[in-house]
Amino acid sequence: MEQRDVLSPGAADRPRLTLADIRQRLGRGHNPAARGDAHLERQIDGPDAPGRAALTDGSEPTPAAVLVPLVEHSDGFTVLLTQRTEHLAHHPGQISFPGGRLEPADQGDAVTCALRETEEEIGLPASRVTILGRLDDYVTGTGFIITPVVGVITPPVVTNADPFEVAEVFEVPLHFLLDPENHKLHRRIVEGRHRPFWSMTWEQRMIWGATAGMLVNLSDVLGQP
Repeated sequence: MEQRDVLSPGAADRPRLTLADIRQRLGRGHNPAARGDAHLERQIDGPDAPGRAALTDGSEPTPAAVLVPLVEHSDGFTVLLTQRTEHLAHHPGQISFPGGRLEPADQGDAVTCALRETEEEIGLPASRVTILGRLDDYVTGTGFIITPVVGVITPPVVTNADPFEVAEVFEVPLHFLLDPENHKLHRRIVEGRHRPFWSMTWEQRMIWGATAGMLVNLSDVLGQP
């Protein structure tokens, strides 16, 4: 297990991000090239440009979108996350952002998809979310290309989670997730190859995989001076 090779001051030493800071940094930090497990592997094992490559079987990934919900409290921002129920076929029990695959009604729009899925999963209406921007697309090993849409919510945050999909809705301080000292890099062997993935642990909850990868991208963007 490795930590990020980045010099990082403690969270207490960092100036607090404002909403204007976040909006500005998202506006200049988005890169349309896709990230994901393969991109991370290239970054570690050798130089290669990121791109929206096809999957290993030659097929195109399925478009999806998630909402990265920032909650603006008086003492700082948090990130709203969900824990999936244990009986789901895909990623049971994992911590994730609300979201899912694009449906025909979304008309190819990632923002529409992210807001629709958020309302369906946790009962948070689109009218409560102000969209700030988006992060890099993220390609998963399960065949999706995910567009993370960043939005802000003003408290109180009242949710009504779908009990079939969501076991819990909780918040994590943004400053914790942005601090590179909390980003751990792991490797696992899949089909004979060492595959890297990020994780971060908050109060016994392990955030890993695509969700952690997107949070590392959020840290890269919002951590810009």
